[in-house]
Amino acid sequence: MDKTQNNNTATLLPFEKIQRTTLIKRKDTETSPKFGCRPDERSTDDLVNYGIVNLDKPAGPTSHQVTSYLRDILKVKKCGHSGTLDPNVTGVLPIAIGRATRIVQLLLTAGKEYVCLMHLHKDIDEKKLREVCAEFTGKIMQLPPVRSSVKRQLRERTVYYFEIIEINGKDVLFKAGTQAGTYIRKLVSD
Repeated sequence: MDKTQNNNTATLLPFEKIQRTTLIKRKDTETSPKFGCRPDERSTDDLVNYGIVNLDKPAGPTSHQVTSYLRDILKVKKCGHSGTLDPNVTGVLPIAIGRATRIVQLLLTAGKEYVCLMHLHKDIDEKKLREVCAEFTGKIMQLPPVRSSVKRQLRERTVYYFEIIEINGKDVLFKAGTQAGTYIRKLVSD
């Protein structure tokens, strides 16, 4: 089921909780061609210059390296990613191209959802594990890891939801919706 159709708001990011309102249309109008054109009529150059690539970042390169690769492949001057994934992490990395880089700041501050595999070092009772995970929902204090791109000082972050999907021995698959700037590897170690 799509999250926007889910009645349980506990598993929604803040922007998904906004109630949709009915669109009120005063009259049908046409947009003047001097303000642009329909998306399906745009040239390839325009699509690239105002585009965002949702890239599935592989393990290994940094987010900055992947962004640089894309800039070189597309032969564009500007590219910018919307948040940093650790080098060994795979996942969706939105990369804005050309003039679209102006909206990266908006994406940087948006909530994020992660699906993560946590490996436990010892067997833990499932009930206890769920209780501990629940303690990390809501406002938490987090110290960024030693190797991070921000100053290492205690800061408050919000975990909107922390949902265990599956447990297989010492491996725990979970998804978490978090405020931007929350370090998932630190959340796991905490």
